[in-house]
Amino acid sequence: MSDEYTCVLRAWRAHEGELRGYLAHQLHDPHLAADLLQEVFVRALRQGKDFCRLDNARAWLFQVARNALVDYHRLAKETVEVPEDIPGEESEHEPIVGLSECVARVLSELSPEDRDIIEQCELEGMKQKDYAARHGLTLPAVKSRLLRARQRMREHMSTACQVKFDEIGRVAGHVPRK
Repeated sequence: MSDEYTCVLRAWRAHEGELRGYLAHQLHDPHLAADLLQEVFVRALRQGKDFCRLDNARAWLFQVARNALVDYHRLAKETVEVPEDIPGEESEHEPIVGLSECVARVLSELSPEDRDIIEQCELEGMKQKDYAARHGLTLPAVKSRLLRARQRMREHMSTACQVKFDEIGRVAGHVPRK
């Protein structure tokens, strides 16, 4: 018998009883514990010379046993097929979803300057720096104008569509105008 297997067998004889007890306690099934114990032994044999170089064979064996337990529990999870005729949950739309008509109407009621900066920077995604260059403005001026335009639009939406905002400024609900 080669030295690599002698090393594994020596460690196995020293710790087999303890490993068996650990697995039996975790699984409450001595037959299943014996199966996993055999799997641990096979993994140790597969290590060959590397097993002999371990600083703590006991710790390695217990780690392999824990991994085998995790694998067993992961694979043993019971699954239930969901019938295809079960209706799905009705998704609850966020309050902001229904605001598109209100946004379009409020935008048309804003001043041309406010509408232009909101449409280009917020809706079309133009960078504020590019907007500033295109309109001969400084970046701080664009930031200030956009902030004021947003505030006026928010106030107008609160009035025109009865938009309610939560404590952090998100849309919490609205009443569409007929």
